[in-house]
Amino acid sequence: MTKPAFHSIPRLLALCCCLFFFVAVSAQITRVEPPNWWIGMQDNTLQLLVQGPEIGQLTPVINHPGVQIKKTHRADSENYLFIDLTIAADTKPGDVAIAFKRGDAILFQHTYPLLARKQKAAAFEGFNPSDVVYLITPDRFANGDPGNDIVASLAEKKIDRKQGFARHGGDIQGIIDHLDYLSGMGFTAIWPSPLLENDMPDWSYHGYAITDYYRVDPRFGTLDTYKALAEKARSKGMKLIFDGVVNHCGSNHWWMKDLPFKDWLNFQDKMQVTNHRRTVNQDPYAAKVDRELMVSGWFVPTMPDLNQRNPFFANYLIQNSIWWIETLQLGGIRQDTYPYPDKDFLAAWSCRIMAEYPNFSLVGEEWSLNPLIAAYWQQGKINHDGYVSCLKSPMDFPMQNTLVAALTEPESWDKGLVKLYEGLANDFVYANPNHLMTFGDNHDMDRIFTQLNQDVFLTKIALTYLLTMRGIPQIYYGTEVLLSNEGHPGDHGVIRTDFPGGWAGDKVDGFSGKGLSKDQQEVQLFLKKLLNWRKGSLAVQQGKTMHFGPITGVYVYFRYTPTQKIMVVINKNDRPTLLDMDRFKEILSGHQEGVDVLTGESKSIVQRLNLNPKSALILEIK
Repeated sequence: MTKPAFHSIPRLLALCCCLFFFVAVSAQITRVEPPNWWIGMQDNTLQLLVQGPEIGQLTPVINHPGVQIKKTHRADSENYLFIDLTIAADTKPGDVAIAFKRGDAILFQHTYPLLARKQKAAAFEGFNPSDVVYLITPDRFANGDPGNDIVASLAEKKIDRKQGFARHGGDIQGIIDHLDYLSGMGFTAIWPSPLLENDMPDWSYHGYAITDYYRVDPRFGTLDTYKALAEKARSKGMKLIFDGVVNHCGSNHWWMKDLPFKDWLNFQDKMQVTNHRRTVNQDPYAAKVDRELMVSGWFVPTMPDLNQRNPFFANYLIQNSIWWIETLQLGGIRQDTYPYPDKDFLAAWSCRIMAEYPNFSLVGEEWSLNPLIAAYWQQGKINHDGYVSCLKSPMDFPMQNTLVAALTEPESWDKGLVKLYEGLANDFVYANPNHLMTFGDNHDMDRIFTQLNQDVFLTKIALTYLLTMRGIPQIYYGTEVLLSNEGHPGDHGVIRTDFPGGWAGDKVDGFSGKGLSKDQQEVQLFLKKLLNWRKGSLAVQQGKTMHFGPITGVYVYFRYTPTQKIMVVINKNDRPTLLDMDRFKEILSGHQEGVDVLTGESKSIVQRLNLNPKSALILEIK
């Protein structure tokens, strides 16, 4: 090899220095979010968040057919840069090189993937009244991979199934392992509570203190495991619902050490907790100070409140939701603490998603017992203040509360089953009551079996009502085997108890039936029959409703289409009851017989109907 001339040595040194500087600076980019995007979106714009030491001092350049930088934005922190892109519909899938320059010198490049979409936006089908949703707290359902129970790099390093606040080890693989059970039971959609990273020192199991919006918590699995769950659920005819949290994050979120803007969080300099006065969103008399504290206050001291009024943060959160829809090919999003974020942002968030995916579904948690408040948020509702939402499905907290009261109160003129009758009459305030998400309980309240005083008969009546009335039913995991929190009212750790059989060595196995009590077996089989029958009942899924005021502890309602009629009779009495059928002539005229959907037994509906004590009867009218 020829030795270099002496005068070329400085050039070689300069080249080496440049190469060293190139490598050093390229390593300065710590993250680009979203980490990838897709070609052919209805909205062809994309805003990238780029983070790295002093990245805000550099200028990005793209020379790629179909991709243009429209604008760049520096943040208050010099360690962030926001890049606005447009992506033409005819852009070829592949890697886009983003060069970062100082002056005329290109210091380094970042490769950004643009992907082809797996399916067109219209093909994304959300959940609807034909579905029944199974809500899962993943840490408490099944431990499919004990190898990921403890991750050394994360703050909480404890597994203790005896402690309600500690991690128990359930994971995504545990859900995958039992999809056959869920499909066989008759569920058509699953909603796991958040599976994203919660790198908090304790209470990290529940998933609602997110510390990275693009990372699956490694104690639950990997992104590939999450994708496998979505794909395998789809193969069994089940939709996957993503649990989103745009109101707050965890106090250990990676950006807390260096926030992009001075207003990235609400009460960023001095934390204040929200007043939880959710009615300020509708109240024409609410004081400004109450509105501000409600929307801007932190949910709890360990959950910083996100400022969606910052346009960069609003874009970040909307794009994050779309990224998960595309990545997992989702069947819906459930949005946590729905009335707490800025409500103009919620309109933008919901409407952007529904514009992109016209057949998609969004459900929002508005924990109000007042139908007027819940109805405010639903798509199609004409509101007094002109507020427009694109949220298809508010959660029906009013009916949940009404159902429990109706079944536990003594019967009288204004108590007991009449609560269901009058509660359903409130449906006139909803733009579309058929798309409300109905439920008996969830992960934040006492188990329905506990709310109904550990009464098996009342629990079966409640399940019958949820699965035959209008709406999209949601059942909390373990309801089918009568999980309860008796003696521990309001204790979330006990409410979110482990599903029996989800861990190696469990003496009772709810999946196989081993060790279940007679009552548990009875309710599990009852629910399985009811769920699988419901799959084929268009009257329940699409039909109209007619109900008759309760008399002497008996409530009767019908679901019907032009070709099918279902009669449901709830008997709350402790004794057998004779039901006079003359009252129902306006809907039963010309019909003489019905078939019990659970037993197959034919019953005459001409004069009187014999009712078992504390029971619910479902008849398909011939």
